[in-house]
Amino acid sequence: MKLGAFSISLAVKSLEKSKNFYETIGFSVFAGSTEHNYLIMKNGNSLIGLFQGMFENNILTFNPGWDENANIVEDFDDVRTIQKHLKENHIKLEKETDETTTGPASLVFFDPDGNTILIDQHV
Repeated sequence: MKLGAFSISLAVKSLEKSKNFYETIGFSVFAGSTEHNYLIMKNGNSLIGLFQGMFENNILTFNPGWDENANIVEDFDDVRTIQKHLKENHIKLEKETDETTTGPASLVFFDPDGNTILIDQHV
């Protein structure tokens, strides 16, 4: 399965402190805004999302149809195809997408240790 670009989305207490910390270790702001309480930080191919007050736990995020620079890739598995595969393999979904639609959609499930996984397709 082709899940697309990977990032970790961190639930941070202070967006500014986290931004400064990650800049110190080599990341720079790639997207987002402090006004909207989130920043996407990038270092090479590594992406970290910093989200203040948006969710309680950290999230493993995959973006089908995007590379690590948010460029659209031609060859990817649609979120609905991924959802079908997960269901066929008895993965319980916390949030599903409407399989009759096309384009942007998302789904959420948990790994065996309770870590949240978000498949978030923007194309």
